[in-house]
Amino acid sequence: MNSARQVRVRLLGDPADDHRPTRRTAGRIAWLGWAGPLFFMLVGGFMRFWHVGAPHQLIFDETYYVKQGWSMVLYWFEMKNDQVLQDAKQVDQHFTANDPMIYGTEGDFVVHPPVGKWLIGWGEAPFGILNSFGWRFAVALAGTISIFMLGRIARRLFRSDLLGTAAAALLAFEGHHFVHSRTGLLDIFVMFFGLAGFGALLIDRDRAREVLARRVGDRPRAAVAWLGPWLGWRPWRWVAGVMLGLSAGTKWSGLYFLVFFGLLTVLWDLGARRAAGVRGWAVGGVVKDGPYAFVQLVGTALVTYVASWTGWILTQGGSFRTWARNNPETTHAWLPDWWRSLWAYHQQMYASTQAITSSHPYQTNPWSWLIQGRPTSFFYEGPKKGADGCLVDQCSRAITSIGTLSIWWGGTLAIFVLLFMWALRRDWRAGAILCGLFAGYLPWFLLGNRTIYSFYEVALVPWVVLACVYVLGLIIGGRDASPTRRRVGYAVLGAFVLLSMGLFAFFHPVYVADVIPLQEWQRRMWFPSWV
Repeated sequence: MNSARQVRVRLLGDPADDHRPTRRTAGRIAWLGWAGPLFFMLVGGFMRFWHVGAPHQLIFDETYYVKQGWSMVLYWFEMKNDQVLQDAKQVDQHFTANDPMIYGTEGDFVVHPPVGKWLIGWGEAPFGILNSFGWRFAVALAGTISIFMLGRIARRLFRSDLLGTAAAALLAFEGHHFVHSRTGLLDIFVMFFGLAGFGALLIDRDRAREVLARRVGDRPRAAVAWLGPWLGWRPWRWVAGVMLGLSAGTKWSGLYFLVFFGLLTVLWDLGARRAAGVRGWAVGGVVKDGPYAFVQLVGTALVTYVASWTGWILTQGGSFRTWARNNPETTHAWLPDWWRSLWAYHQQMYASTQAITSSHPYQTNPWSWLIQGRPTSFFYEGPKKGADGCLVDQCSRAITSIGTLSIWWGGTLAIFVLLFMWALRRDWRAGAILCGLFAGYLPWFLLGNRTIYSFYEVALVPWVVLACVYVLGLIIGGRDASPTRRRVGYAVLGAFVLLSMGLFAFFHPVYVADVIPLQEWQRRMWFPSWV
């Protein structure tokens, strides 16, 4: 018979293998588990909100989402721009001048679901469209909260207050995440809800294993049911379903998080039953855990996704809203008209996304994303002397989505370590990080025929950070590591965080559209592909 302690160690891990401090130092720094991520959330939030309304003009794809967000507030769906203003190319100018009458009388056909636009619109509502702070309030808030969220996720994943704090610090000073936290685009919400779903599943993993340890640990193997016990209602997996539904409800790319994380949580259950000594662990995981996990994640995500269309469903003016009424049929007459119209809308959305193939100066191949081969320029102006505070003959004012290179280049190298540790050392943490990274990255290789941009990679930023922190944790070693190794590891960790902060500070002027001499802008364009 396995002892209860042996079962608990196999299920919950041996404290001697983690990165927690020794008992001598634990009392002094245990507060880091909460205070560290909270501190860097406040620091990162201050940086993200400081002058977030500048420039007071719609940059890059804000021209779509900021106006569509305000349309959601006014009409509950996206409205087309006024055709006269559209033809005169005066829509953005009227909007930024606080003219709310920029919309026409017809619903606009758009290719992205409504969640992100609702959030942008709710951020605009308290401030009005004249205040560009409101345009970017929701993205800045999502970026700020995600810093704390990643810190706590890393704390749970690595069982280390220090590594959790390091993860929060790195995300706070990650340039790609920073730019998206100050620009009214949708992708930061894909990342935010995907990360929230991942965190909820981590909590569920720990809770489920605790239940299994209690129900199996003190019983002889023969006395445990062949399929093993049921693991309860698992509320955190319902939370994950809602979060992943909101991610997909922002952009369809969020669906990949649902697929990858759905498989991940079932594999975690299979591994838990096997570690607990359940005889029919494979069948038990598939039969007892699989269908319930499908309902909790896929079913909940589907309900959440459809619910996000409530404004379109309850009104009549949205694009395709009256399609079913105008296209009656008998085969599916039992379905509500709104459902048939919504299905027709989605068919057209899919066809439209496949047709996005026109060339663009900043389109990229996903192979170059991790090494920051072609960052996206969101905004650029070249003021002359005397304009916008320019004190030399030629200045630059730019917003370019350049990731903090130490994190991205380090994360790229860390992938090989993660693959080794997952495949050959069976480290579940490495597999979990790879799962999140691949969910946000690999599917884009299947869309190489489409016009895609490197700024989409903000969805995988948290897992790039976690990859770096994982390797730094290996350098430090576990609680049984020698004092010399741990001191060296702490020094490497500190140096890496300081290097990342320094790179962030160096590139900061081209993150926030500071007016700088042209030569200073050129100093920051390290590679020809960045221009």
